[in-house]
Amino acid sequence: MTADELHVVVETTDDGVVLIRVRGSLDGWSGSEDLVRALDGASAQGRRLTVADLSQLEFADSTGLHTLLNAHQRHTEAGVPLVLAGPFMIGVQRLFEVSGTQDSFRFADTVDAALTC
Repeated sequence: MTADELHVVVETTDDGVVLIRVRGSLDGWSGSEDLVRALDGASAQGRRLTVADLSQLEFADSTGLHTLLNAHQRHTEAGVPLVLAGPFMIGVQRLFEVSGTQDSFRFADTVDAALTC
């Protein structure tokens, strides 16, 4: 896998959490289809919680932000909390800050912290 590729792994815990681990770049070049499918599937399952582990996400642009905002909307409609877990790389953190969307999401410093939300 190169740094420009997006890699998505989905795990489901026994206590009703869908954990989506995201690695690489989330932008127009790398494509977001796998992440969209994973997030859509998680909201449709109606589990207790979805955690998107973005700690290995190296880069995200407006395409990635759009993907996450849409997922947040779908999760809200399904009544399933969506938590974005870090620690976030500086470029990803800055995307939320400069876009003014940091209040649109529920964040946790780590996956372990997100699991207790």
